[in-house]
This record gives sequence, C-alpha cells and structure tokens, in this order.
Amino acid sequence: MKIAVLGGTGKEGSGLALRWAHAGHAVIIGSRDADKAKRAAEELNQMLGQPRVQGMDNLSAAQAAEVVVLSVPYAAHLDTLNAVRSALAGKVVIDVTVPLDPQDITRVRVPPAGSAAKEAQAAVPEAHIVAAFQNISATHLKKLDAVIDCDVLVCADDEAARRVGMQLAQDAGMRAWDAGPLDNAVVVEGLTPILLGINKRHKVKGAGIRITGA
Repeated sequence: MKIAVLGGTGKEGSGLALRWAHAGHAVIIGSRDADKAKRAAEELNQMLGQPRVQGMDNLSAAQAAEVVVLSVPYAAHLDTLNAVRSALAGKVVIDVTVPLDPQDITRVRVPPAGSAAKEAQAAVPEAHIVAAFQNISATHLKKLDAVIDCDVLVCADDEAARRVGMQLAQDAGMRAWDAGPLDNAVVVEGLTPILLGINKRHKVKGAGIRITGA
C-alpha cells in the first residue's frame, strides 16, 4: 500500500513509517513543512538502506496515498484534518491521536464527541476512520529487531477499513485485535494516559497492553 503518515516527523509517526517501509509499503512522511518532511524521510531511508520513504507537505502526502495515518498532537488534530479533508474522501484514515490533558498527561481526558476518533469521523464523514496504535510506545519502534510486546486494539465502523488497520499492525510486527466499532475508541484512547502514568510511577519504559486467554 501507499501510506501517508501525517505528523510523520514525530517519534510515533516516524517509527510506524519506518516499520511499514521495512515491510515493503511505499511510505510518505507528511508535515506542515515539506522540507522538514523530506529531511525526516531521508533519515528513515538511511536506516533502511534504500529509498522507500518520501517527504511532502501534509496535503500532497494525503493526495498521493491510499491510506492516511494521522499521528499529530491532539491540539493539531482537527486543524490537520480540515487542511487535508479534500484528499480523504473514500480513503481509510487511521487515527493515532490521543486527547491528552496538557496539565496532566496521566489523567484520562474524554472530548465532547467521546474520542478523538469520533471527532475525526464527524469532521471528515466521507472518510473511513480507524482508531489504532494509541497504546504503542514509540520507545522501540525504530529498533527494527525489537519485539513490540504490546497488542494493538483496532476500532472502526467500516469492517473493511478495520481489516486494513489490523493488517498494518501485523505488518509493523504487532498483534492486532478487532476491538469493534468506533464508539469503543474512547476506551482505547483512555488507556494511553493510564499507561503513561504506569511508566512514570513504576519507572517503566513503554508500558503496553496484552490480550490474554487467546
């Protein structure tokens, strides 16, 4: 697939981009600053040893991609979606965003719509929104030989879009679980500040979740 990662210059976005490019996907790093995106893409290509990643501004990246991944801070969430909305119709949009409380990132924050993913669906109703990867720490993503000891919960109202999210989790070396409709994203997003609190209180690097009994 051709995947655009908007906000791909950040730790989470660039780590996912690296793993997908390593798995054979064509990846585009998107940023508000095209030059910054190109520099980030070149760094990833050096790590890969081959030119599998491009850098573009967010709109150009979204236009060129089959699947768009949104990995931006919550403060930039709706602004980024609105800026690229014209390029998202009919596409799978994987939303990694978590509505963290800037005053205390270890406290769950529930936005008026219930989740960032539900806000994304309301903002871009013509896209197929998937909530996934919120609970994956960026700590080990760029270590391609590292095992990511954390499961991915994937929520979406569109079943085909949900399968795309699950496939991309597997391609990135993770175990994916069908977590049901987009309404359930409120729980998945809410786990992130809990995990951040565990990291802080117990001096853990990259706490994650595992589904047991299967």
